[in-house]
Amino acid sequence: MQISEGLRIKIAEAMTTGNGTAPDPDQPGVPAGFTYLGQFVDHDLTLDATQVALGDPVPVEELLQGRSPALDLDSLYGLGPAHPSSSRFYEADGRLRTGDALGVPFPPAFPPANTDQKGFDLPRAGATAPGTQADRRAPLVPDGRNDENLIVGQLHLAFIHFHNRVHERLSASGLPPAAVFRAARDLVVKHYQWVLRTDFLPRVVDPAIVEDVFTHGRRHFEVPGRGRPGDHPTMPIEFSVAAYRFGHSMVRGAYQWNRVFRAGGPGGIATLGALFRFSGTAGNLSPGPDDLSDLEDPNSGPNLRLPSNWIADFRRLFDFGAVGRPDLVLPAAESNVAKRIDTLMVDPLTALPSGSFDGRGRPAPPAHHRNLAFRNLARAAMVELATGPQLAAQMGIRPLTERQIVEGAGGARLDGLTAAERAELVAHTPLWFYILREAEVNRRHPGLLTGVGGRLVAEVFHRSMEGSRSSIVKQRGWRPTLPAHRKGTFTMGDLLLFAFDGDVNRINPLGDGPFPAAEGVQEPGADGPGTQASGAQDPTAG
Repeated sequence: MQISEGLRIKIAEAMTTGNGTAPDPDQPGVPAGFTYLGQFVDHDLTLDATQVALGDPVPVEELLQGRSPALDLDSLYGLGPAHPSSSRFYEADGRLRTGDALGVPFPPAFPPANTDQKGFDLPRAGATAPGTQADRRAPLVPDGRNDENLIVGQLHLAFIHFHNRVHERLSASGLPPAAVFRAARDLVVKHYQWVLRTDFLPRVVDPAIVEDVFTHGRRHFEVPGRGRPGDHPTMPIEFSVAAYRFGHSMVRGAYQWNRVFRAGGPGGIATLGALFRFSGTAGNLSPGPDDLSDLEDPNSGPNLRLPSNWIADFRRLFDFGAVGRPDLVLPAAESNVAKRIDTLMVDPLTALPSGSFDGRGRPAPPAHHRNLAFRNLARAAMVELATGPQLAAQMGIRPLTERQIVEGAGGARLDGLTAAERAELVAHTPLWFYILREAEVNRRHPGLLTGVGGRLVAEVFHRSMEGSRSSIVKQRGWRPTLPAHRKGTFTMGDLLLFAFDGDVNRINPLGDGPFPAAEGVQEPGADGPGTQASGAQDPTAG
């Protein structure tokens, strides 16, 4: 049984930090880039291609999974350079295509922003593509969701550069081009899996659970010798519809983005709305109002490429000190850490731009349908998903108490529930909310997934690696071979250093230091759309 829509609305409103809840705490030790690495992984594993309105019931057997449920980077590679549907993502030699960022006049007299920057945007359809402006700025990547916000878009671009560096390294071997591509993909996928196993999972899941699953195997999901034969993993809806949506609680409301868009910079701190705006799928890569209202129009915005002043400074998203590069470390106030995994979400997620859920150009939905928390709760109800207490009983895991479910530990405050609603929530706690409460009340590792959520996430990752053609789980003795800060290791910091050849000018293309004094540079906090959305018209826009 699912909770009522009215109760879903109340819970969703309570989960957003703008509705009288306590401040949403940070999670020390988890750089904010890992929030969006998690989103990148989600797009590698899951794609619900079911065409149905939010709230309509969907039998599980009718769900359409549009992504291989294996950690094999099909969201990066598609079906490979030889396949007609994917060849547009590639150069002739098997490297992945990149695009060029667009030089814009803001800040004035600042060449890194005022000129085109080669290789710092995703490849895009371009001015000659038919259709709307949205069609012309569409990213030429296998999964357009990897351009629904600027952070995941720039992270996808980093993986393109990672593949291209590996491909370049292997090209000197004398192998035929097709063999070079296969070897490069194998090496990239295995190093990616190693990063997830050793650097990502222990930051979001109780490390003891991760170690147990990867050492002793799975207990609950597609256990070897029990159930389905064969090598192809499935994607449990308990993971895709609930457990792996934990990352939504890690999102910040604003980011110290780069030299231009930061506290104290000429553009001010980058709001979450601006990071949606300067994407090609949810945004329009162009200036506009803070309420994002122009994004409803698929023909809004002149720009077809990312403005150069919005290129990422990866030093602000990941910790390079941990990989032996103190020269790439900024003061804590200039960097970003993730929000704690709990039942709180930042206020901007109550009003998603319609492009983030394929609603652009359609009639406006009810306001609560734009609330990401409500969308998650509604999606679970649509598929009649098992509740948190049901899954805890099935897995033999000690359930949360009534007090833990209702009161939590510094998360969503549910004081406004009636006695009947409180009883309804305790009896039928939505799995997503339950898993977030588990992390929130986790005394041993506050803010890390544990119990039902920890097991689900760790076991699906293990199975998804096992089911990949390139697999560090099946090839148990495999160890990283690419350059790293320490032999036998490979972290996200190592991956970025390799992708960008250790070059600070590629990790942080806009540099550091004060800006030239120039008329028209708008100070932080000044009124008007010129800072967060500064950008000139793309001369290729037609």
